[in-house]
Amino acid sequence: MRAVVQRVSRAQVLVGDELVGAIGEGLCALVGAMAGDGPEDAAFIARKLATLRVFHDTAGRMNRSVSDVGGSVLIVPQFTLAADTTSGTRPSFSAALEPALAEPLVASLEQALRDSGLTVAGGRFGAHMQLELTNDGPVTILLDSKGRKRR
Repeated sequence: MRAVVQRVSRAQVLVGDELVGAIGEGLCALVGAMAGDGPEDAAFIARKLATLRVFHDTAGRMNRSVSDVGGSVLIVPQFTLAADTTSGTRPSFSAALEPALAEPLVASLEQALRDSGLTVAGGRFGAHMQLELTNDGPVTILLDSKGRKRR
């Protein structure tokens, strides 16, 4: 599972004219499920999002998590994170997990964040969405569950 995470001062996602998710200070995560991903990948990304220290402490150092600052998380499903661009000019999305399996994984990621005490908003799986955000910093981090250390 991949996530492009941005520290934001605000973010919202619309489907057509409908506002489907919005947050103030927190993290906006574009999340793509890859073939072979399972519940452990969603759990890994959830743990990272809840504990990633990208917010400033009183000394101005990035030493606080979204949980520490009372922030929220906006999860936006994005299968295009599975793009393979190594050949030609048209991306291949064959590495994306099929929607029937990906949607429950994204839902479990959102639930794990809620279970950790965070306020979570989300986009709409499979919909054409418009994402508006103010990247604070800018701070942008790439998470990949396949790069995690196995214990």
